[in-house]
Amino acid sequence: MKKILFVFLAGWLMIARGFAQLPDAIIDVQHYNFAIQLNDANNVIKGRADIAVKFLKSAESFNINLVKKNAEGKGMLVSTVLQNGKAIEFKQDSDAVKIYTIATQNQQKTYTIVYEGIPADGLIISTNKFGHRTFFGDNWPNRAHNWLPCVDEPADKAPVDFLVTAPSHYQVIANGLKQSETTLPNKLKLTHWAETAQLPTKVMVIGVAEFAIDHPADVNGIPVYTYVFPENQAVGFKSYAVAAQILPFYIDKIGPYAYKKLANVQSKTIFGGMENASAIFYFEESVNSKGIEELMAHEIAHQWFGDAVSETDFHHLWLSEGFATYLTNYYLESKYGIDTIKKRLTADRTKVLKFEKVRFTPVVDTAVKTNYMPLLNANSYEKGNWTLHMLRRQLGDDVFWRGISTYFTKYKGGNANTTDFRTVMEQVSGKNLEVFFKQWLNTAGHPDLAINWKYDAASHTVNIQVNQTQKVLYSFPLEIAVDGQLHTINMTDRSAAINIPAGQNPSVIKVDPDVNLLASFTGTEVK
Repeated sequence: MKKILFVFLAGWLMIARGFAQLPDAIIDVQHYNFAIQLNDANNVIKGRADIAVKFLKSAESFNINLVKKNAEGKGMLVSTVLQNGKAIEFKQDSDAVKIYTIATQNQQKTYTIVYEGIPADGLIISTNKFGHRTFFGDNWPNRAHNWLPCVDEPADKAPVDFLVTAPSHYQVIANGLKQSETTLPNKLKLTHWAETAQLPTKVMVIGVAEFAIDHPADVNGIPVYTYVFPENQAVGFKSYAVAAQILPFYIDKIGPYAYKKLANVQSKTIFGGMENASAIFYFEESVNSKGIEELMAHEIAHQWFGDAVSETDFHHLWLSEGFATYLTNYYLESKYGIDTIKKRLTADRTKVLKFEKVRFTPVVDTAVKTNYMPLLNANSYEKGNWTLHMLRRQLGDDVFWRGISTYFTKYKGGNANTTDFRTVMEQVSGKNLEVFFKQWLNTAGHPDLAINWKYDAASHTVNIQVNQTQKVLYSFPLEIAVDGQLHTINMTDRSAAINIPAGQNPSVIKVDPDVNLLASFTGTEVK
């Protein structure tokens, strides 16, 4: 970020955070303090959550999300709710704790919730591939309230402390920096981690297991750590060390890293990787994966987009997953060359077109209401990634990356939606991008182009005809190479024709040779 923008952007940042909450929110969480007790005898956890809140409006009650113990015996049972050390009335239903209190707008209070139970989800208590017991948070998208009392929405972000009491043979990793590690009686240990940055609950975690720990590098004063199972120490330390190359690349391209450490952790997660802030979890076999650099590039990119800048709600998930996908492609392009991103974009385009046949929906998909897992699809990842690539080509590298950096600076620590991103890119570029964003992100489908050509020997020209056959009209530049020369047709109507000088009857005409358009192509010679 240029220094002359600092004062202006700081004002933007305050505005962004001020409107981060959901429209009907009663509270804005200011801080979480989670004290968690774990044991080896059973899967019951005991918890105490101190939650500092600011009231956005006067209220006589408010809800904190927490899954209640069910008929199968899984879930959390609240025993006490305290305010200033005094028990107050509460009611627990299947998915929330209703706390009765008298509060006025802008008043700040701290509430303590004491609870215990077996997590139905969110905190995965199991054994790793070596048969050793492990505990790993796995909160995405809104599974944190299976084990943590919280406002389980990405719009409500807050700092967090974890104080984990566990058998002393475990090491504990969590968000932020380790504050202390204290030996307790009965072979127990208390580990305190504190994260001062604003986090959504989806990336608040603990990992408790027997780990081998490495510190392969410091990047701009940020310690980079590796946590792997001891049996995988040799291969894990080697494969995870690539993080020290990825982190400075993103710092240089986007902006300062938002956290005080980066830990990469071999774990038990339902995902290939999970971008928990400053403590990324990877699947067990990741230490042996040939794609570990690609995976780490994706998850580390999320530290900027998804974690530091979070979507206002999950319908705008592409601002997280599409960004991480494209930043991975860009990192690999920068390291291995332009052909790498061309191959990856070609594969990504195939995934997008295939997904459309399964589910025909826009990238910003408001039809999904409660179960957000279906949003982990080719629209959020690959089509979001393709949208960024086409925007980069339209704006040029200098303007595009300046826009990305400006967007990050403005919303760091807060939330943004698709319109917020468009507004920033318009301000940086000086261009109206409304049509671009509407057709690629808010409209289902893609351009389906019938491209026909013939060679006119008398005039030594190639006559090319392009027709859009899909239902919705798109506007875009189409690149075509004839005799190795690149030509661009700006498509704004259903059809367009162009005559291109050619020295001879070309045997091959290459459509979109540099892989810059998300479209499908068909065609034959015009007779």
